Amino acid sequence: MQSSIPVHHEKFYIDGTWQKPATTLRIEVIGANNGELIGSVPEGGQADIDAAVTAARRAVEGGWSESSPAERAAVLNRFADAIEKRGDRLSRAVSMQNGMPLSLAEQLEVGYVVGLLRYYAALAQGLQTEERRHSPLGFDTLVRRKPVGVVGAIVPWNYPVVLSIMKIAPALATGCSIVLKPSPGTVLDCYILAEAAEEAGVPAGVLNWVPGGRDLGAYLVAHPGIDKVAFTGSTAAGRKIAEVCGRLLRPVSLELGGKSAGIILDDAKLDQVLPGLHFAAFGNNGQTCALSSRILVPATRYDEIVEALAELAKSLKVGDSLDRTTEIGPLASAEHRERVESYIARGKSEGRLVAGGGRPRHLARGWFVEPTVFADVANSATIAQEEIFGPVLTVIKYRDEDEAVKIANDSDYGLGGTVWSADSQRAQTVARRVQTGTIGVNGYVLDMASPFGGIKASGLGRELGPESLAAYQQLQSVYLTG
Repeated sequence: MQSSIPVHHEKFYIDGTWQKPATTLRIEVIGANNGELIGSVPEGGQADIDAAVTAARRAVEGGWSESSPAERAAVLNRFADAIEKRGDRLSRAVSMQNGMPLSLAEQLEVGYVVGLLRYYAALAQGLQTEERRHSPLGFDTLVRRKPVGVVGAIVPWNYPVVLSIMKIAPALATGCSIVLKPSPGTVLDCYILAEAAEEAGVPAGVLNWVPGGRDLGAYLVAHPGIDKVAFTGSTAAGRKIAEVCGRLLRPVSLELGGKSAGIILDDAKLDQVLPGLHFAAFGNNGQTCALSSRILVPATRYDEIVEALAELAKSLKVGDSLDRTTEIGPLASAEHRERVESYIARGKSEGRLVAGGGRPRHLARGWFVEPTVFADVANSATIAQEEIFGPVLTVIKYRDEDEAVKIANDSDYGLGGTVWSADSQRAQTVARRVQTGTIGVNGYVLDMASPFGGIKASGLGRELGPESLAAYQQLQSVYLTG
């Protein structure tokens, strides 16, 4: 189903124009469905980052940071319109690159993104940047919220558009400019976004894209022209970025890994749980940081629920990501599949394999792995503690609610999670006890109007909601003492 004609790009979108790269290096994009070349783009070098940061600085100092809330809102709305027009191309590009089922790409990488831009346009429209406060000391103070300046953003390959817009939208709403480095695994989509930005009339230098690898990302993070870093990716990479930003005293937000718990309470009705757990546990082929990949099951119903989870995994249709009936597509790359398979091999000695564990026999090409479920797993096991980032679940037994909460909290991570019960109030009570940045009751849907992020090794700071605007602003107090 994949297009047989590769897409090749020759320039970068920097300073509102298409500019020649400073190097002759190329990034080849390999399709997840069949392992074939589907496109290529230039690989950025340090000179390209320099040019992008310079353009971004010029935009901020040239008037964008002083633009009115109405002007910023108009830009965001036009950008949303231009992306919506390119929805089919954008969703297919993402699906071909990282294996995301097309139906999910249409829903999240297009529909959610358009809604997100319009949400922040509305926030920008009503943004209050100055407040007058009366001091107990007898004078007034102006508390000003100013744009932080130039943002260096780095996004991974699993949700390349959503995670980009989660940074772009609040940055633009507050009057910042941005230099974004996408993952080498998903670079075709950012060209479609750049086309949309150009059509929307986003001012020159406000949005800039430079694709590249880890070394280029490290150069961007430490660049003297960057005022704030926004990163989504692995915890290991996040720690390195935090070290650099700490040394530079540079603001940074980090949305990192997870190993979240899905707690099924003893009164849960499986016919209601399983449809929701499909996305909450297997969404985007398991390539989602906030998934409930540790399923905690009451001892009184353990065998029944293990069997149901195994049947769920076996029932999911695995296939070409561009097929609208596909529920589990391929993993993003051969290297990533090898990583996931190494965890599956480890799991066979740490638990009982009840579903999956191999490659689908009917799919000879592409980076496919069967949805996999391990039962009888101790929470201390490697497959229960480390982020696998694939369609692999571990099922862990608990005696009562207290033990369920204790197991859920026994993790280095704290990003997502779910609680499933026939009694919503009971589920909410349990959810409040779980140490995590977000948690769903009888489902898990990312709310663009509420803060998203993690605690512990899952990150620093929050994205989404009005709360994310503060990460792109700096405060100034003007004391009116005379």
